[in-house]
Amino acid sequence: MNAFQFICQYIRRHRLQYVLGILTLFFVDYANIFIPKLTGVITDGLTAHSMDWGDVKKNLLYLFLLGLSLAVGRFFWRYFLFGASRSIEKELRNDMFAHLEKMDVEYYNEHKTGDLMTRFTSDLNAIRMAIGPAVISVFDASVMTLMVIFQMMYYVSVKLTLLTLIPMLLILFGEIYYGKIIRPRFTARQEAVSDLTDYVQESFSGIRVIKAFVREKSQRYHFLKENTNTMEKNLNIAKIQCFIIPLLDVVIGLSSLITLIYGGYLALLGDITLGRFVAFNQYINMLVWPMLACGDSVNMFSQGAASIHRVQEIFDSKPEVADTDKTEPVDEIKGDITFNHLSFIHRGHSEPTLEDINLHVPAGTTLAIIGRTGNGKSTLVNLLLHLYNTKPGMLLIDGKDINTIPLKTLRENIGYVPQDNFLFSDTLKSNIAFGAEDEDMGAIISATRAACIHENIVQFPDGYETIVGERGVTLSGGQKQRSSIARALMKNAPILILDDALSAVDTDTEEHILHNLKKNRAGKTTILIAHRISTIQNADIIMVLENGTAAEIGNHASLMEQHGIYYDMFEKQQLEAAKGEAQGRSNGKEDF
Repeated sequence: MNAFQFICQYIRRHRLQYVLGILTLFFVDYANIFIPKLTGVITDGLTAHSMDWGDVKKNLLYLFLLGLSLAVGRFFWRYFLFGASRSIEKELRNDMFAHLEKMDVEYYNEHKTGDLMTRFTSDLNAIRMAIGPAVISVFDASVMTLMVIFQMMYYVSVKLTLLTLIPMLLILFGEIYYGKIIRPRFTARQEAVSDLTDYVQESFSGIRVIKAFVREKSQRYHFLKENTNTMEKNLNIAKIQCFIIPLLDVVIGLSSLITLIYGGYLALLGDITLGRFVAFNQYINMLVWPMLACGDSVNMFSQGAASIHRVQEIFDSKPEVADTDKTEPVDEIKGDITFNHLSFIHRGHSEPTLEDINLHVPAGTTLAIIGRTGNGKSTLVNLLLHLYNTKPGMLLIDGKDINTIPLKTLRENIGYVPQDNFLFSDTLKSNIAFGAEDEDMGAIISATRAACIHENIVQFPDGYETIVGERGVTLSGGQKQRSSIARALMKNAPILILDDALSAVDTDTEEHILHNLKKNRAGKTTILIAHRISTIQNADIIMVLENGTAAEIGNHASLMEQHGIYYDMFEKQQLEAAKGEAQGRSNGKEDF
């Protein structure tokens, strides 16, 4: 599907508005050409003394009624055509958002947020201008030009009309050249705006890091570079526009000069009347707007075409992770998980992140995954959520290949607490109830009590109505983690995944949360990913990941007996804890 076909499918939905708008516009243009003619009739009548005051008043009334009709007509064509373009802009934005929500995480790894935001804003605005004002300008300019030229030839003089139109041929060649060079410059401008938007968004999101490392000056320098680049790209467009506008002025001036010289000569000879000479000058002035409109239309169409291609790129992209014809409905998920020689390689990587993992996790089991940073723990979680595709038969849920389970069904049956503990800029109540059907306060309080966050929330001035700010900025790290845990518990899903979800809480709070999880999630599958052995030592199954492989599998007691990786991690953590306690006692004595 090319760009024209792509945008036409939206225009067709509003074809009635376009038809009504264009018909109204045609009426306005048709009525408009009678104004100079009436002016000429009045001028000739007064000059020849063949018109009395009654005739003058009658013609002035005609002019008034004509002007009133034009005002009403201009209102309606704007209502229809501008309204249609705004509606299409809204529909495009809705469809883009819906499509992007279907895209997998790999797509967002490869596309900057700033670039996507630019396509949502300035690109859609450029498309709206192309299918609204530009369409109006082209139609209006074409119809008006033809009508005016016909009237100039029919009512005044063919020879005079042809002479005044010769300079206007320069406009045609200028606009052809303009259209060829403006589009790539606009595309470059949009890309520069995308980079600038992305940089600003990233800087504001990381403002605390910037301040902590005193990098304000460096950030301002890099912003200056991005901003300067954006300015230069805008100037590249402005330079072309600076060439076109003076050219139009020259052409208009030449046409007016020919009209005054040759038209005045014909009037002196008596070939045309004074009234027709006056009318001809008005017709020339009426051609000024179409010439200007043509230049603007070329600009808007070129920008719109470039933006349509950028927007179409989003719609042409297809998610790699999606339901297929092999997907089968599933009535219930119990939480039985099987890793069958599971291996996975990230796109663009040559080495596998996970390799030959074999493990059966019965429903109702607590599985703990531990390992050093970068050994594939989070990747394993992402595969369970089916954020990435796996080869058939490698990952089974209740004995079914995960690739055959509908994505919606799978994710509805998994509660997930991510590492980054993302919270929306909304109330605590809404954040905690995010995955639930409604905001049942009884269920919310039950979940927050289990996550050991209820007592903190009720101490806030606004309680559960507290606005947490962007990404939960008003909460501490531990409060964000516990709020995320409460949100996951609200789903009461058969499978719960906690990806390093207790790293920001103290050991006492951790113990209480784990106790609540064991009590509240009896018979349900829980997956704990952690770096602290204290978090996972009571799990039914513990898997130690090392270099993407399941190096050790067992429970706490059996793994300790192996004196392997798990044993070494336990000993090191015990030693660090002992050193910390000793240091604390030492500091206490010094303080004393």
